[in-house]
Amino acid sequence: MAGSGTQTKQADLPLDQILAGDCVDIMNSLPAASVDLIFADPPYNLQLKGELHRPDNSRVDAVDNAWDQFASFAAYDSFSQTWLKAARRLLKPDGAIWVIGSYHNIFRLGAALQDAGFWILNDVVWRKSNPMPNFRGKRFTNAHETMIWAGKSDTSKYTFNYEALKELNEGIQMRSDWMLPICNGHERLKAKNGDKAHPTQKPEALLHRVLLASTNPSDVILDPFFGTGTTGAVAKKLGRHFIGIEREAEYREIAKARIADVRRFDRASLEVTQSKRAEPRVPFGHLVERGLLSPGEVLHSLNGRHTAKVRADGTLVAADAKGSIHQVGAALEGAPSCNGWTYWSFKREGVLAPIDVLRQQVRSEM
Repeated sequence: MAGSGTQTKQADLPLDQILAGDCVDIMNSLPAASVDLIFADPPYNLQLKGELHRPDNSRVDAVDNAWDQFASFAAYDSFSQTWLKAARRLLKPDGAIWVIGSYHNIFRLGAALQDAGFWILNDVVWRKSNPMPNFRGKRFTNAHETMIWAGKSDTSKYTFNYEALKELNEGIQMRSDWMLPICNGHERLKAKNGDKAHPTQKPEALLHRVLLASTNPSDVILDPFFGTGTTGAVAKKLGRHFIGIEREAEYREIAKARIADVRRFDRASLEVTQSKRAEPRVPFGHLVERGLLSPGEVLHSLNGRHTAKVRADGTLVAADAKGSIHQVGAALEGAPSCNGWTYWSFKREGVLAPIDVLRQQVRSEM
């Protein structure tokens, strides 16, 4: 969970607003240590040389906007260092950042992140299931982009909803290569002239996974390159707050209208599967104190070979061992360790049930 400490109260922040202006100037005007997560989709500095055409000679609508053009690599590096410094100042001590880019800029951004003091946690490859083909046939089809996930420092206790991501992936641990389609169809926003509203609009599915993984409901997410508002739209759906910064008036107008149409999910739907480690600790002795188990009551091992009696102080005693539920289980099995909560069962009306059922009952009342 992202820590709060003595940091700025949310009431002091421009929550759920799109701020107009230069991202560095605006970030420097916001309170320090005030946001939980930053998602940044900065200019890629594509270094395009001339127009790109399809085999039928039609022009490809590539990224040729002025905001993506820099005079040199040195100029781009200076820009990256400046906005990353401002971004790091805004993060809470346990905050984190996601930065997305292509092969044109992601390696330079990775170095800039480390130089700024961030601690890289993962690089995640977004594999596009429907990438634009390589029309000239002189290179591989560019079918992925890379995201870098980093903590504010190497001591940050960043949020990672591991179990939720595992459930999202049908019970399998989430990998660092994500197969998701690029924006198309109804999700692709259009400008008034019918063209794409933004050349690098990200799919909502990508932001859904990022925010589900690394934020909790009511967290504050800053997007310093807000564009047409994908981060804000997904944040609103998932019950998070956003702060968007966007220099271009046309993008702000589109993002504002888009987010206004978004409906927030109900509170029950926002709950996600929590890690076992994040659940409140319940000592076995509390079950005895509460009368859920009684001193002298017999517990049965998972494999049915062993029994032990509950003692008044929350320990167990067996024929050849005594101690905690974990220690006695390990001793009886001749194992180095044992999870007593899943190893021992109690009997009610002739039916065995794991003692973990009683622990969950206590947790539900906390």
